[in-house]
Amino acid sequence: MRKIVAAVGELLWDLLPGGKVLGGAPANFIYRMNSFGDMGQLITRIGDDDLGDEALERIRQLELSERNIQIDPAYPTGTVQVRLNKQGIPDYTIHEQVAYDNLEATPAALELARHVDCVCFGTLIQRTKQAREAVRQLLLAAKEATLFYDINLRKDCYTTEIIEESLHLTHILKINDEELIRLKELLKLESDTLKGLAGELILDYHLQMVLGTLGEKGAFVLSDTGEYHHDPGYRVTLADTVGSGDACSAGFIHQLLQGKSPEEALKFGNATGAKVATTIGGTQPVSKKEIEAFQREKHERIEK
Repeated sequence: MRKIVAAVGELLWDLLPGGKVLGGAPANFIYRMNSFGDMGQLITRIGDDDLGDEALERIRQLELSERNIQIDPAYPTGTVQVRLNKQGIPDYTIHEQVAYDNLEATPAALELARHVDCVCFGTLIQRTKQAREAVRQLLLAAKEATLFYDINLRKDCYTTEIIEESLHLTHILKINDEELIRLKELLKLESDTLKGLAGELILDYHLQMVLGTLGEKGAFVLSDTGEYHHDPGYRVTLADTVGSGDACSAGFIHQLLQGKSPEEALKFGNATGAKVATTIGGTQPVSKKEIEAFQREKHERIEK
């Protein structure tokens, strides 16, 4: 059965040395959800400018809905300057005072929120008071939905207060290993293991589940019942990792909404992320059947 899913957050252009690429975790997530047959909607805001026009054209090419893409008359479309050092390691400058910082909880967006099965949201979109309040209104309106917080911490774009407020509104937290260590410091957690840190977050913020990604070592899920599963990483020919974490999230949520167990959802999400990592960019077409075939193939796995 097709589920209705919304993603609230940034739509922006990554300004790379070789040109610009449309990005933002919410768009990558919704693109994958739609590819699995669900009905995804992106709630975001872009500028009334050339980059906004190009973003809308790209959204149409990806066959995503424009219904809840707001147009800001004053602020520009979001951009991120990406610089690479001699080793090819990127450094990001996320520009401020852009359109998505002025996101509104419009009547159309609130109406959508009242009927969705899941809302995905992050941290970057909440860096301004205006957008943070809009996100909060949308989450509170989604009374029947699973609230999925993909924490996605970006330098200088979050505070402890924003993180804690978000966790209090969350059912399922998605976080990577480095972010878990960061939260240990910010939230004064005590455990020395990733599983233990995830367990503390579940207890402290009354979460239902934590989905943890471990890079090449795979992913794990821990539920509020104590159920724990780890799925090893796949040794694949890497094209790039852009969008692979978002793909993992989408695969995991898709399966959960279809009534699959956390373990089954984890395995599908982990395989989705690995498969997408063999493609260039975060929005290359990869069907559900291709991922299921990928799961059946014999792959070398990378344990913890």
